Amino acid sequence: MKITGTMVNYYIHCRRQCWLFANGMKLEDDSEDVRIGKIMHELQSEGKRNREVAIDGIKVDKLTDQYVTEIKKSDADVEATKWQTLYYMYVLKQKGMERKGMLQFIERNKGTGKTIELELDTETEQSLVKMLNELEDYIGQEQPEMAVREKKCNRCAYYAYCFL
Repeated sequence: MKITGTMVNYYIHCRRQCWLFANGMKLEDDSEDVRIGKIMHELQSEGKRNREVAIDGIKVDKLTDQYVTEIKKSDADVEATKWQTLYYMYVLKQKGMERKGMLQFIERNKGTGKTIELELDTETEQSLVKMLNELEDYIGQEQPEMAVREKKCNRCAYYAYCFL
């Protein structure tokens, strides 16, 4: 199975969500948060070049000569977004396009933003490859991990599936 940036994000955020998504349960279409994020992404991209580029099964929000940029509506899970972007950088590097990473968070309630830069150094790349191997093994399992309710679950598109 081809790993996607969304799978990497979900694997860091919630392994169960990753397994469900990778195995065909795509419940995001019913999520208000996902809809808001898509609209904000479209508004950010409107009339601008270098937006949403698809390469070898990944879709990056913005690609320039220097950066691959991932845009999110909030910084609720910076770690998941970081690894998603590092994965994009890794795939691009395999294609001969070395880029720095940039995370852009558009805080809808605060009217402000936050930007974080990333580098794909040797140690980080090794950690990423290890995580990708673990992710691939995990999504190939018969069943996902049992659901464990956490605060982040309350707004998740998979909440009803896991807890109702």
